[in-house]
Amino acid sequence: MSTDPSPSDDDAHRPVNAPLAGALANLRAQLLIVTLSLMAVGLVLVYFPAAASFRLQWMTDRAEAAHLAALAADVARGGALGEEEVRALLMGADAVAVARVRDGMNELVLYSGPIGEGLVESDLRSATWLTHIRDTVDTLNASDNRLLRIRAHPAGAPGELIDVIVREGPLHEALRSFSRRLLLYASIAAIVVGAVLYCALFFLFVRPMRRLAGAMTHFREDPADPARMIRPGAARNEIGQAEHELARMQADVRQALLQRERLAALGGAVARINHDLRNVLASAQLVSDRLAMDDDDRVRGMGERLVRAVDRGVRLCEATLQFGRAEESAPVRQPINLQTLLDEVAGDAILAEGEVIWSNEVGADIRIDADPDQAHRLLLNLCRNAIQAMQVIEGERRLTARATPVPPVGAGSGQGAGEVWLEISDTGPGVPAKARERLFQAFSGSTRRGGTGLGLSIARELARAHGGDVDLVSTGAAGTIFSVRLPAAAQG
Repeated sequence: MSTDPSPSDDDAHRPVNAPLAGALANLRAQLLIVTLSLMAVGLVLVYFPAAASFRLQWMTDRAEAAHLAALAADVARGGALGEEEVRALLMGADAVAVARVRDGMNELVLYSGPIGEGLVESDLRSATWLTHIRDTVDTLNASDNRLLRIRAHPAGAPGELIDVIVREGPLHEALRSFSRRLLLYASIAAIVVGAVLYCALFFLFVRPMRRLAGAMTHFREDPADPARMIRPGAARNEIGQAEHELARMQADVRQALLQRERLAALGGAVARINHDLRNVLASAQLVSDRLAMDDDDRVRGMGERLVRAVDRGVRLCEATLQFGRAEESAPVRQPINLQTLLDEVAGDAILAEGEVIWSNEVGADIRIDADPDQAHRLLLNLCRNAIQAMQVIEGERRLTARATPVPPVGAGSGQGAGEVWLEISDTGPGVPAKARERLFQAFSGSTRRGGTGLGLSIARELARAHGGDVDLVSTGAAGTIFSVRLPAAAQG
C-alpha cells in the first residue's frame, strides 16, 4: 500500500501562476504595466500616421519627378527622342512609364517597354488617411517586384494629371529604413517619457498609497501603541486628506479601546461590590417597609416612595451583573399613565437635586407602552440633568413637560397605536456648543465639571430599546428642550 501523500483538493485547484498573480497585485507592478501599455499604444498611434505620411511624400516626389521628365520631353519634341534619351529621363524620374492628361487628351510621354504583372494603383487625388495607412501596411508586407501606378496633380501644373508607373521596391526599402529610424527614436522618447511618467505617478500616488496601507497594517498590529499612529504629511490633496482622516480614525480607535478598558475595569469593580451593595439595600428595604406602615400619612407616603426607590435599586444592582454585555435587558412593556409617571419622576429628581417649579402639562389620558423601571430611569436622567443645569442660574427655575400623541402612519390599517412625543424643557443656560457634538456619548457628553456623561447616553439607549429615541430639540440662553419618542399604549 502506497504511503505517498496525495495532493489535497485545495492544491489541485490552486492556480499554477499564483506567484505571478501576487506580483501583478502589487501597485508598482500594475503602474509599470499601465505605463508600458501606454507607451506601446503611443508608438502605434505615432508610427502608422508617420509611415503613411512618408509613403505619401515619396509618391508625391515621384509624381513631381515624372512631371519634370515630361516637360523635358516636350522641350526635345522638336527632334526625335532616342532610346537612350528616353531611358535617361525615366531613370531620372525613377519611373517605368510616364503619361499625362492635358486639355482632356491622354498622352503617353515616356515608355520603355511592356509592363508586366503585379501592378497596384494609388490615386493621390482622392485617397484618404485611412487609405494611405492601409496601403502603407500593404507595402510593408508586399514583395519587392511589384509595380506602383501613381496618379496626382503636379504642383507646377494643377490642371494636368500625371500618371506614372514606378517600381515599388525602392519605396519598400525606403519605408523599412524610415520605420527602423522612427521606431528607434520613438522608442527612446517613449522610454524617457514613460520613465518620467512612472516616477511622477509613483511619487505622487503609489508611494503615498503604500505609506497609507503600511500605516494601517502597522497600526492594526498594536492599536494601543501611540507610536504606531500615522503622522500626516504636508500634502493638501486627496491623499493628504486621507492621511489626516486616517490619523483621526486611529485616534478615535485608540480612545475607544481605552474607554473599553475603563468600562471593563468598571464592570469588574461593580461586580465585586454588587453583593455588599445588595445587602445594604436589603437593610434599607426593611426600614422603608416599616415607614410605609406608619400611621402618619406623610411618613407613610415617603416610606412608600422609599420602598419603590429601594426596589428599583435592588433590581438595578441585579442588572449590573450583566454589565459586561454592554446592553440593557429587554423591556417588559405595559401601559403606563405618562402624567403619573412624570409626577413621580419629578418628585424623585427634586428630592435628589433641589427645588424647582414643576409644571406637568401632559394630558391625563396619555399612556405609553413601556417598561416601568426603564421608563422611570429614562425620564429621571433627563429631569435630573435639567435640574442640575438650572442650579447655576438665579431667578425662576422651571421644569416643564408637554406631550403630543402622534397617530401611526396609515392609521386604521393595523399599524399599531402610534407614538407619544414628549418634550421636557428647562430654563437653564443652555448646552455649550462644545458639548453638543458628543452629547449622547458615554463619558464624553457631560456639560458640568465632574460629570460622567452617562445620563443622556443611558436615556437614549433605553428609548431606542423601546423603538423610540431622545433628541436635543433646541438650546440657548432661554433654556433647553429635549424630546423623547416612546410607543403609545393601545386604547382600550
